[in-house]
Amino acid sequence: MAGAGSSQLSPRWAAFLCLFAVLCSLFTPGVAVKENDFKKCHQSGFCKRNRAYADNAVALGSEWKAPYKIPSELASFKDGQFHATILKTIDEQGNTVQLPITVSFLKSGTARVTIDEKKRQDKDIEIRHNSGARKERYNEAEKWTLVGGLDVDTDAKVSHEGETGMKIQYGPNLAFEADINYEPYSIEFKRDGVAQIRLNDRGLLNMEHWRPKIEKPAPEKKEGEEGQEEKKEETPEVAPSEDESTWWEETFGGNTDSKPRGPESVALDITFLGYEHVYGIPEHAGPLSLKETRGGEGNYAEPYRLYNADVFEYVLDSPMTLYGAIPFMQAQRKDSTVGVFWLNTAETWIDITKAKESKNPLALGIGAKTNTQTHWISESGLMDVFVFLGPTPRDITKNYAELTGTTALPQEFSIGYHQCRWNYVSDDDVKEVDRKMDRYHIPYDVIWLDIEYTDDKKYFTWDNDMFKDPISMGKHLDEHGRKLVTIIDPHIKNVGGYHVSDELKSKGLAVKNKDGNDFDGWCWPGSSHWIDAFNPAAIKWWSSLFNYDRFKGTMENTFIWNDMNEPSVFNGPEVTMPKDNLHHGGWEHRDIHNVNGMTFHNATYEAMLSRKKGELKRPFVLTRSFFAGSQRLGAMWTGDNQASWEHLGASVPMILAQGISGFPFSGADVGGFFGNPELELQSRWYQAGAFYPFFRGHAHIDARRREPFLLAEPYRSIITSALRLRYSLLPAWYTAFYHANQDGSPIIRPLYWTHPSEEGGFDIDDQFFVGSTGLLVKPVVEKDKRSVDIYIPDDEVYYDYFNYKKLATTKGKYLTVDAPLESIPVLMRGGHILPRRDTPRRSTQLMKFDDYTLVVAVGKNGQAEGELYVDDGDSFDYEKGQYIHRKFKLEGSTLTSTDSEGRDAKSVKEGQWLKLMRGVSVDKIIVIGAPSSWADKKEVEVESEGKKTSVPLDYHKAEGGRAAFAVIKRVGARIGADWTVSFA
Repeated sequence: MAGAGSSQLSPRWAAFLCLFAVLCSLFTPGVAVKENDFKKCHQSGFCKRNRAYADNAVALGSEWKAPYKIPSELASFKDGQFHATILKTIDEQGNTVQLPITVSFLKSGTARVTIDEKKRQDKDIEIRHNSGARKERYNEAEKWTLVGGLDVDTDAKVSHEGETGMKIQYGPNLAFEADINYEPYSIEFKRDGVAQIRLNDRGLLNMEHWRPKIEKPAPEKKEGEEGQEEKKEETPEVAPSEDESTWWEETFGGNTDSKPRGPESVALDITFLGYEHVYGIPEHAGPLSLKETRGGEGNYAEPYRLYNADVFEYVLDSPMTLYGAIPFMQAQRKDSTVGVFWLNTAETWIDITKAKESKNPLALGIGAKTNTQTHWISESGLMDVFVFLGPTPRDITKNYAELTGTTALPQEFSIGYHQCRWNYVSDDDVKEVDRKMDRYHIPYDVIWLDIEYTDDKKYFTWDNDMFKDPISMGKHLDEHGRKLVTIIDPHIKNVGGYHVSDELKSKGLAVKNKDGNDFDGWCWPGSSHWIDAFNPAAIKWWSSLFNYDRFKGTMENTFIWNDMNEPSVFNGPEVTMPKDNLHHGGWEHRDIHNVNGMTFHNATYEAMLSRKKGELKRPFVLTRSFFAGSQRLGAMWTGDNQASWEHLGASVPMILAQGISGFPFSGADVGGFFGNPELELQSRWYQAGAFYPFFRGHAHIDARRREPFLLAEPYRSIITSALRLRYSLLPAWYTAFYHANQDGSPIIRPLYWTHPSEEGGFDIDDQFFVGSTGLLVKPVVEKDKRSVDIYIPDDEVYYDYFNYKKLATTKGKYLTVDAPLESIPVLMRGGHILPRRDTPRRSTQLMKFDDYTLVVAVGKNGQAEGELYVDDGDSFDYEKGQYIHRKFKLEGSTLTSTDSEGRDAKSVKEGQWLKLMRGVSVDKIIVIGAPSSWADKKEVEVESEGKKTSVPLDYHKAEGGRAAFAVIKRVGARIGADWTVSFA
């Protein structure tokens, strides 16, 4: 569904849409809208102030004296934690503010640095405007974000202590060190004695402490001025570095923020020493390797912004904020990865610059290294930073996942193809689309309903004229193994007689405005209230609404889509909620804005676990807005993109950024949400989408119908082939999701993540590996392009996935691969074995008990290995051992399948699903790069479960650039059993 930009309820937005319609053929639409309706740093008071603070420090150079220090007598270390008080000098008289600091050294090797404000902790402040806002700095972000990994390392120890600081060793084999300097306060983190990350390296730490607003007394009036209007009271003059103009209130777009607590931002500079590439901090429509933000050729002039917003037709190659925020950044250099996680849920800006640091010319290795300097600025809350020292991308990902959780193991159907548009107009329309997908043998799993299915935008209702019998519709889909997804947004239509609205208000579960009344804003239904999903009572009530006996017309094959949950408020500042709104517990919206969408996603997830007594099944809930930790709850997509080649190209680095930032179940609207894709673009987009973790076609209400069966040949067949490729590889995809669930690893992986030693791949973001399959994919994202250049990151052998051609690759060089319109550039890296299912089916449900094919790509050393994970794809029975996890290995003349975890099959009591899987076997094995010694073989021996069987082998000699390959047919070994194929 579109964002506020498509609302017909707001004249302002409607005017912009009219302008778009007239000018869309002349230039990229909406750029002016985005520039004007969303803040730049200079329009955001706290960002402007902290950038000015940084500029002042830089201008003063060595004369700059940071006003933060730790008195040594206030510092201590005990049981894996450093405790101290930072004193901030606030005036020329030497008055100070106390800022308690705790540095926790965790068992994982992660360090956590948390700084608070004593006066706020003690609630010793005054709140203006009689606001009900809390006096403390927001300290509940971890309640929503963190799920583990916080055990303290009691083996950490002090290696040096003195008047100027303390050094603490921690981590694996005490290989990490934190060098805490007292004056000025800074921390340098080292690994194996080498400095990696420095906090407050440039002295830009700035915690805006609480202070009362001092009203300037009105001057005495001169004779003749008594009748003139009194001038507004002003605060005293302040130094130029303290711009007070936005301390006490701030106006943007006709909305005024009352700021009852005054200025309270937190900012810190973090330097990655010797690192030139940094990644992460989604969501932005730009390259994977983040750009500098202080101007210059090819750089941005604005900081990266994290402030979840409803940005329709977003600008590409921009640091502008989008729908979600994950303040997690990784830095990469050859053979080394480090990272930081800035746990703050308020509006955040991040500046990035790079600087050369000269080495000692008298030392060996004369030259200069690049430091990446970052400046993190948040409007409110604690300063809470996690530091990861790697040394590998996998280490960083794993440690971050220990804190924030991993991707939920998905419903198996959800990694199939989803067919969506705004809107399918009736239950008959849904049935007809389903029939035609079958008629043209086009596989899909889910059909989606956008907002028009409801009765006048009232969620949990149906339009009785167009969706007269939703149960019949659901049963029709269920017969074909298909699912239905309906949209449910957080805004509730404010109208009497609507049970959801009446209950929301009577139970007091809505977000409040600054005066403590139910906040009323404008969204799709018109006047609306918003559920406050921070409130446990609201979550409980929300869950009840999804029960089958309350949300009538839904069935067990109905799942949910959460949109507009940034939240989108059409008449609000920056199309969202006023920052001085109040949530459960008295927290201001400014404190929790970026996690707001996640709390709504969480409420829906909790609701979908059980919708009737005795039911417990995995939810599927798609979200548009997200924060760190949202990966535990479902999938996301990149929002309201456009039907353009540029947006197709931008989708790949955006999805890669999600994956390395812990939220890999992600995708982009295939075909583009706005506009009408030309047939070549639509075909290429399906080919790319077949390798998105979340694969959904979607279109705007004004876009032409573009279901795959509507296309003329050859485009229909091209798209059908892409879909069938996705479905054949679902076993490999599900295995990749399993790994993401286990350790947080990305599902599609950029080259820096898979090959951290290969510097030539560090800024490549248009190709990727799929899980641990060895599949290397480079989608075609340019018009009329019939070949692609693929970067080869190692000296392993590579084969063309489709024709088994052995490719002439060279490490560190590009390989040109033909890519006619009907082809997807997919390579297989030698040394891997991947599972697939080759029988074409209409949906995943109908594939559940099909036999498997194993594809073996023989490596240079003659070996290969891979794995398969499979469970029932629906329940939580895998937690009780109801799964199959096999490891396949080709070594010498033997191919084996063993339990990946070394489990004894007899130790697992088989449930219904495992019993049915006894009838599922390995049907075929294809060995690419088969040795010539097999040329005369006609059969091989399969040994499994005490039986030996001879099965046929067809050997195909190498010719015309194609590698030799062998096909072993009718293998017949159970997929869940140990077996051996002998080629001797």
